[in-house]
Amino acid sequence: MTGIVTEIIALETLATKKLHKQWRRHYHSEPPTGLSRDLLIRAIASKIQERMHGGLPQSVKRKLRTLAEQLETGNVKFNPSTMLKPGTNLVREWGGRTHTVTVRDDGFGYDGRSYRSLSMIARKITGARWSGPRFFGIAQPTKPPSTGAMEAHHE
Repeated sequence: MTGIVTEIIALETLATKKLHKQWRRHYHSEPPTGLSRDLLIRAIASKIQERMHGGLPQSVKRKLRTLAEQLETGNVKFNPSTMLKPGTNLVREWGGRTHTVTVRDDGFGYDGRSYRSLSMIARKITGARWSGPRFFGIAQPTKPPSTGAMEAHHE
């Protein structure tokens, strides 16, 4: 077995006090109160793996922080770059030409340049202000009808 596997398996044998010590070592903070032993072990094991294999790219961490802030404030905005995987190509015909945009970790690539938003690319292509997601056919998820609306519909 490799060192990392041995280290993770050894977590199962540690007393809770020693797991708390491991938490402080890896997270540089006190463990959350009420966290079950199982979750404590899983979180520490995750940190050990992250140390060995690398963590999330900065761009993903930034997107997660932004989403968390939006959820906390209730101001969730649709951002296609959080739904599209890097490497995805978006294709649109416009003005007799095929336009291809590549989704990247840090935004979008089009015509040899980097862009932060699809709307910037849509404007470059059309010369007019467009919603980038709409221009490229990426529909914002619609909210399901409320129960009241469904009941009224079925009556």
